[in-house]
Formats: sequence, structure tokens, C-alpha cells
Amino acid sequence: MKFHSSLFLILSLAAGSAFAARPGANASTDDILKLKGDPKNGEEVYEVCSACHLPDGMGRPDGSLPVVAGQHEKVLVKQMIDIRTGHRDNPTMYPFAQGMEPQDISDSAAYMARLKLKTTNGKGSGKDVKRGAELYKKDCLSCHKDNGVGDQAKFVPLLTAQHYEYTMRQMEEMQAGKRKNADKDMIKIIKAYSKADMQAVADYMSRLKPKK
Repeated sequence: MKFHSSLFLILSLAAGSAFAARPGANASTDDILKLKGDPKNGEEVYEVCSACHLPDGMGRPDGSLPVVAGQHEKVLVKQMIDIRTGHRDNPTMYPFAQGMEPQDISDSAAYMARLKLKTTNGKGSGKDVKRGAELYKKDCLSCHKDNGVGDQAKFVPLLTAQHYEYTMRQMEEMQAGKRKNADKDMIKIIKAYSKADMQAVADYMSRLKPKK
């Protein structure tokens, strides 16, 4: 079941009123990244997030909300900071990220990183997965690593078991110049892709399974 836009609005307004009076809105990116996340407090903070991202952090297969379960802490923190500073355009998330205490950002990221990543994510058609594997090996492997595990130290996200539709939307936004915080080298690669190329590699990544 999809959340209606009215519910998003209600949640956004609630977030704005709940967080607006809190200090720390002007904390720098470096200051927030230096904080040590407390997953126990993060679980409480995540209760607001779970209304959209779901309690298990698996988001929605239609691509409207990404899988956040198991994602690298620092990647999650950086994305929230980028949204709150306008470096990444996300109107729905903005009031939440803008109003949160720096420590709450760090704590919620620590909690999400510890949620178990599942293979119930949305996948593509399966028609050109072999081609997707070839493209991934040629263009993505050096940064996103084997099995899409990414690199926390370099803020390279985990891609394993991400929703196909979400990955497609991100690549399409990169091609259109709408994903302002995307890596420049990655944008160059994506710009050269046809839609069929993007579909193939997104489908391949959606089928990568978490290592036990």
C-alpha cells in the first residue's frame, strides 16, 4: 500500500513542529560525521522514519522509498546532511533532516545500519541480467566493490538488494543533472548509458544477495 501525499504532508509538518525548536541546525557536515552513533537512541528516533521507510527499513518496491536497512552509517549520515543543506533535492525528507539534532542523525543512521538487509526488494524483469553483470564489472566494480558492498570510508553506498525502481530513478536523475550530490565520475558513466543499459545494470544489482 502506498502512502498518500496527504500523509507525507502530515508527517512533514509534524516533523517540522517537533524538530524546529531544537538547536544544532547549523552544525557542519564534519562535526556531524565525527559523532559516534548510538543505535539504542537511534531506534527511538527511527520510529518517525519507520512510517515511510517501514519498521524493517526495507522501503517500498515501487522505488518511492529506498532500502535503508544495512546501509553504511556514514553513507546514511552524509545523505541526510546533503538533504538538510540542499545539496540533494528531496522535499519529503527535507523537514525531517533539517530539524533533527546532529546526534539524532548519527544515532538513527547507526540503527538503520544494523537492521537486517533482506532479499524481498523489488527487482527488474530479469531479461538482461547478464548484460547488467558485464556493465557492473566494467563500470561499477572498482568503486562499489564485489557484490555491491560499497565503501563506508569513501561514502560509497551499499547497492546490494536495493529496489530496482529506486536505482533506476537515481540513475535517471543523474542523467538529467538532478542528483546534485552524485559522484562526478559516476555521472559521466551514467550519461553514456542507454535506458536499456541502466535497466540491465539496475536489475543485476537488485539481485545481489547479502553475504551471511
